[in-house]
Amino acid sequence: MRYYIVDAFTSEAFGGNPAGVVLLGKDAEFPSDELMRKVAAEFRYSETAFVQQNGPAEFTVRYFTPASEVDLCGHATIATFGVLFHEGIVGDGFSCLNHTLAGDLKVNAGSQVMMQMATPRLVDKAVDTDRLYRIMGGAPASRPALGVEIISTGLPDIIMPVNTVDELNALRPDMDALAQLSRELDVVGVHAVALTADDGFTGHVRNFGPLYGVPEESATGTANAALTHYLSRQGIIKSPSDCRFLQGEAMNRPSVVATSLLDDGSIWVGGSSCIIAMGELLV
Repeated sequence: MRYYIVDAFTSEAFGGNPAGVVLLGKDAEFPSDELMRKVAAEFRYSETAFVQQNGPAEFTVRYFTPASEVDLCGHATIATFGVLFHEGIVGDGFSCLNHTLAGDLKVNAGSQVMMQMATPRLVDKAVDTDRLYRIMGGAPASRPALGVEIISTGLPDIIMPVNTVDELNALRPDMDALAQLSRELDVVGVHAVALTADDGFTGHVRNFGPLYGVPEESATGTANAALTHYLSRQGIIKSPSDCRFLQGEAMNRPSVVATSLLDDGSIWVGGSSCIIAMGELLV
């Protein structure tokens, strides 16, 4: 099995969000779940994608954190199709089909990858906002006008607004308490956002998922897609709209995540990627 280390949502090495990508050999079946989890734990990135080719532009991708399998991962998908483009397996502009546990998703391949997310939905669960803001630390000077919601575009996240970028950067979550809250609500974690209007970005964001062994991520495609749906629900954007989110600043790994809300209500997420290493797995 050939592996790659890829920085997603950036065109420069050591930016964006790193992911492992493992290409299975021709006609190869997926290895055991435990082996894939161990490989992901060995790589120590938030997600590693295992890729099986089913046809010229059709793939099945499974995603593992160091702790367990997850249904979908946006940045690992960007990394995967960046690798497939780099290796000449798919061409620029290819329309591909990605079979995932979150459903069958369309991906437009090339130097910039755009992927369709699962149908966005509001998860109808009440969030104790006082408890949430207390857990997240750095309580805002005043409660934001926008509410807290759980949104899923393949993976459910709590969307938590704050008033300013300074308040966003001041967040210091209690990771154990956040993992417990995430377990209770059956969510991946919290996606915090400060909306901006004058710096070229729709918003600055931070993402926390300690329940899955990820204290903070520098770029999250699924969560920014969920945020795009949230902004639509709040009347801040209308379809069609393009958004740009800056993430990873607090980790010194700035990432730019692009999203598109189409007239049919579908949401696409995309960005560039940069391969920084490759080799063979001898297991």
